[in-house]
Amino acid sequence: MKNLRLIQFLFVAFVILVSSCTEDHPQPLEAKEYVLVHGAWQAPYAWESVKKGLEGQGDKVTVVELPGHGSDQTTPDKITLDVYKEKVIASLSGVSGKAILVGHSLGGMIISSVAEAVPEKVGKLIYVAAYLPASGQTLDELAHTDPDSQLGISGNLIFNYAGGTVDVKQDQIVNLFIQHGTPDIQNLVLKNYRTEPLIPFINPVTLTEKNFGSVPKAYIKTLQDHVVSPSLQTKMIAAGGVGAVYEINTGHSPFLSQPDSLAALLVQASNN
Repeated sequence: MKNLRLIQFLFVAFVILVSSCTEDHPQPLEAKEYVLVHGAWQAPYAWESVKKGLEGQGDKVTVVELPGHGSDQTTPDKITLDVYKEKVIASLSGVSGKAILVGHSLGGMIISSVAEAVPEKVGKLIYVAAYLPASGQTLDELAHTDPDSQLGISGNLIFNYAGGTVDVKQDQIVNLFIQHGTPDIQNLVLKNYRTEPLIPFINPVTLTEKNFGSVPKAYIKTLQDHVVSPSLQTKMIAAGGVGAVYEINTGHSPFLSQPDSLAALLVQASNN
């Protein structure tokens, strides 16, 4: 009898100890795996500070370099929206579970296409000042529904149809993309600027409710955006099946002007 009471006492003490340790020291959340997709006229450098912030809390981050951007020398005539899509899908092969797929601007078209192709690999789509299309739409069509954007006015875009590229007027790059950045950040954008392949702008996406529609979506609105206006962002959110909406008071490139705030919003959006 004494041995039985001793065993009961030790068992109760063990349960109390385990419970106390759990309350005082909650188990860390499992690391998330983010895949970040940049937009037009940009490159992986733009995500660097956000990447460091997410990795600093134990998450894993892959930044995709789209063909024809950064150091990639694929010629514009070889680049389509499907080529971008396949590059992102290839990056998902290194993700052990489901990725948090983040797209900025043009990147919204790409991550939508990826979710349609491999919904089983995507845990959530997060759009950052991004184009969120309906099936059959192109980026060009969406952009033409945005009268408040400054991108297409006053000849700010320079088309080279023979070369298959489109440029932004040099004196408008800062105003359009990084008006709230420090001088150093603005110079970084100018230094890394490259002409943009044109074909992906006119490639439509095909999306279905079964695939694309099954993936949860969040949207981070940029309230001072000169490229994708807040009014168009609101319309796309209303039509796009977005579950949660967040706001950041920046222009088009919050990953450069407010990277810490954006990283915190990405964490919040991925947890909800």
